[in-house]
Amino acid sequence: MNYTAHIDASACSAHGDCEAMAPEVFRIDDVAVVIGTAPGELILEAARACPSSAIRVTDATSGEQIFP
Repeated sequence: MNYTAHIDASACSAHGDCEAMAPEVFRIDDVAVVIGTAPGELILEAARACPSSAIRVTDATSGEQIFP
């Protein structure tokens, strides 16, 4: 699947779990920033690992929300 990550900046606490799991997708500045792409499963795993639940994942083709 081709997924897209979206960061809720107001929820992000910049823990860095997403960047540690998928540095090609996420960078931590004041909050997480999406900087690239990766296989859908990696994006989904990083979103699930976020302790703030600040990452929303959508299907890149349909726009359907996959997570949370």
